[in-house]
Amino acid sequence: MVKVNLQSITRDNYMECLSLQVETAQANFVATNAKSLAEAKADPTLVPLAIYDRAALGYLPPHIPVPMVGFIMYELKGGVGFILRLMIDRTQQRQGYGRAAVLEVIRRLKLTPEVQMIATSHQRGNEASANLFRSIGFVPWEIAWAKENETEVFLRLDETW
Repeated sequence: MVKVNLQSITRDNYMECLSLQVETAQANFVATNAKSLAEAKADPTLVPLAIYDRAALGYLPPHIPVPMVGFIMYELKGGVGFILRLMIDRTQQRQGYGRAAVLEVIRRLKLTPEVQMIATSHQRGNEASANLFRSIGFVPWEIAWAKENETEVFLRLDETW
């Protein structure tokens, strides 16, 4: 099983984060990392993180000996830990990094006392994300405002967490 090391986005790894790209067919399903980092700069509830292979453990930017493989961002609001963004660079996809990163964020959120629910969303038609989240245990979030959204599917982690 793939293991990841999540690290803060800093001045030293910022440009590497911006250089990550998804497959062309996926571009309409995810926000750019530039947009995500701009949002995080303006909103202190957002936590943007670089995804590295576990081989990065013990290193800090700019001295990490392995490339950044992706980006994940979550927020804490109203008792909900919400995974807002997940992207794995096109050169690193289908290796288990996305799953490992989501599981690591879930682990961290479970340790946060104010988190009463863990949730996420994905664009309609993004079957890769739908399958990933379903396999981890996310189920439809039956909340009125989420049902009305025409472009996104909202999910929550099953209550057994």
